[in-house]
Amino acid sequence: MADYSNPLLSSSSFSDTAAEEEQGQEPPPSPAKKLPSLGSTVEICIGHLTWSQFLQAILVSFAWIFDAQQTFITVFTDAQPPWHCTNDAACSASANICDLPAGSWAWNGPPRATTVSEWGLECANSLVAGLPSSAFFVGCLVGGFVLASLADSSLGRKNMLFFSCLLMGLTSLLATLSPNVWIYSVLKFLSGFGRATIGTTALVLTSELVGKRWRGQISVIGFFCFTFGFLSLPVMAYLNRNASWRNLYLWTSISTIFYCVLMKLFVTESPRWLLVQGRTEEAVATLKCITSITQSNLNLAISNMSHKEETWNVDLFSALRILLQKKWSSKRLMSIMTMGIGIGLVYYGMPLGLQNLSFNLYLSVTFNALSELPSALIVFLFINKFNRRTSLLFFTTLSSVFSLMATIQVDPWTNLQIVFELVSFFSACSAFSISIIYTTELFPTCVRNSALAMARLSMMVGGTLSPLLVSAGRQNKFLCYGVFGLGIAFSGVFGIFLPETKGRPLSDTMDEEENKEKMNCETLA
Repeated sequence: MADYSNPLLSSSSFSDTAAEEEQGQEPPPSPAKKLPSLGSTVEICIGHLTWSQFLQAILVSFAWIFDAQQTFITVFTDAQPPWHCTNDAACSASANICDLPAGSWAWNGPPRATTVSEWGLECANSLVAGLPSSAFFVGCLVGGFVLASLADSSLGRKNMLFFSCLLMGLTSLLATLSPNVWIYSVLKFLSGFGRATIGTTALVLTSELVGKRWRGQISVIGFFCFTFGFLSLPVMAYLNRNASWRNLYLWTSISTIFYCVLMKLFVTESPRWLLVQGRTEEAVATLKCITSITQSNLNLAISNMSHKEETWNVDLFSALRILLQKKWSSKRLMSIMTMGIGIGLVYYGMPLGLQNLSFNLYLSVTFNALSELPSALIVFLFINKFNRRTSLLFFTTLSSVFSLMATIQVDPWTNLQIVFELVSFFSACSAFSISIIYTTELFPTCVRNSALAMARLSMMVGGTLSPLLVSAGRQNKFLCYGVFGLGIAFSGVFGIFLPETKGRPLSDTMDEEENKEKMNCETLA
């Protein structure tokens, strides 16, 4: 339900002109005026929020469920299972398992429960034991860089989302056949490579299917889906606790592949991207399917707009080049990426670090997943009231404070570590969601997916570093939660270098956004 206080080309004017044409009359000459831009035209063409748009957004957002499952699945598949002593004379429950003689201890469950117990990694070098998780995040880094521009250039939003989900699903399915940790790590790398652009492309596609009034709320649907995906893991892991870790990959990969089929059949391409690419007929057909605007009004609106497709966006890295060539866009990109490193460090690191707390792993992961629900709900309800910069600074600061408090080792504060961790993670989730929405508003359609991919790429940098800090934090919690807190506090400061975008319509071309930037500078001056 878009809110247009002063439309450049109203839907009523479409109807009047169309009626005159149908009666064989020439429309009265209009005074010379600036033709409406692509952005304002699409806003009017999209019209009120329809059930078709809403259902499209829901279906696209489901991709976040499978994204979350593959991101955090190693919390259970690669964990060290609990063990017990079989020879009390030679074994102590508080001893290091690697210092005990063979045969004096045994796993509580079957040896195939996790990769650690199946492949005997309990005493392996920390780099080897953590290799699958690190390979996944490295794959996300490489995939985010290599695939960053494809959704803006050749593939488009829908095809990029389809191929990313399919690659992630197929490699996760193949992971069930892994004979050793090395093959498993290669498959995790490929899974991360495919997963890199799923959240980015899904968010961009949903935001471009609706008008500006509903953009924030519709975007948050993906965050709810991510939470449900995260929350499904401890449930599946608990049900699978006496079986092989391979079952978790089997269940999640088959559902991902099935989703790919549904998406290919029922999801439409972004009309904004189609218009930017000059594919007008396809854009009109898409708009006709998802809006209540008539065919004649659609054709008239689009034929009267002033827009020419972006001819420079022709190869893989052209979008990234143009982002760095413009001073205003490069400044925004560097600021949002610096923020992403700190936010990603906490967002991906906190769940991995739960093994360092003396608390039940299934419950702690469940509590972390549940803490994403109020975070997504707050963003959903108040995103149109939040100033982006202020809210980011608030949540990053709050996360920092409670992450640092989680390092306190003095009673009674030690017993509250899980509470501090949950508040810090909740705040990081809120900052994550707002920063993603903020990024989609900072950059125009022609480079939006590329910019968002780079922002998420920076979060993957934080995610790649987090397993190393979690490993170091087993002996000294400050090296885990303390560094998390300092990292996200430092990153939040960079929000002051970005313009406020609350309530501002999306731009579609670099020139359009640059003109807005100049107008803002003139206003401030």
